[in-house]
Amino acid sequence: MKNLLKTVFIKTLPVMTGYIALGIGFGILLSETGHGIFWSVLMGALIYAGSMQYVAINLITGGASLITTALTTLFINARHLFYGISMIEKYKGTGAKKPYLIFALTDETYSLLCGDDYPENAEKGKYQLAVSVFNHIYWVLGCALGSVIGQTIPFNTAGIEFCMTALFVTIFVEQWISSKKHLPALIGLLSSVICLIIFGADAFLIPTMVLISVLLFAFKPILQKEYKND
Repeated sequence: MKNLLKTVFIKTLPVMTGYIALGIGFGILLSETGHGIFWSVLMGALIYAGSMQYVAINLITGGASLITTALTTLFINARHLFYGISMIEKYKGTGAKKPYLIFALTDETYSLLCGDDYPENAEKGKYQLAVSVFNHIYWVLGCALGSVIGQTIPFNTAGIEFCMTALFVTIFVEQWISSKKHLPALIGLLSSVICLIIFGADAFLIPTMVLISVLLFAFKPILQKEYKND
């Protein structure tokens, strides 16, 4: 078990640095609205969605209705519908762990669990659970630290939202280096650029996920052949 936890900690280090930084940013911004550490930790633990939590601050301060909040959440987190489907097979046989694994499936956790490079001699379900729990703890810890900092130290929050972009870039580079097969990554990059040009920065995410899904399905025979021969 100690070896498993050590492996998971090393594997999730990039996520830790990003989540704590992003969580601190969220905690600071939330504290500026008059909400203390209790609410910061509670939102981090139960919502556990970086971009949505940032948007939730504006929804709270703006007095948004439940319907508006629900629709906003659906559109922001719609990407989970796409990559969550691909985890159905990987989460088979996880038993009582499955509800939490589904709840804790963030973008970064997905990037660490979607491949097949699991540690040797480690039960897959335990590894998946450990990665999910570690990342969840990082996020809640960041939210708590941010709340404390926001209430005690003046802080300039300009540009802190770039941490999310930096985190994705770091994970992408690590995945690219560790894998010999780059077709899925190239499909993702090209799809993102094409949809960004066509739909613009405010509306390209869902079309990108649809295009990626279509292309991955179209290239499925090639991908299966490559991974089978690995």
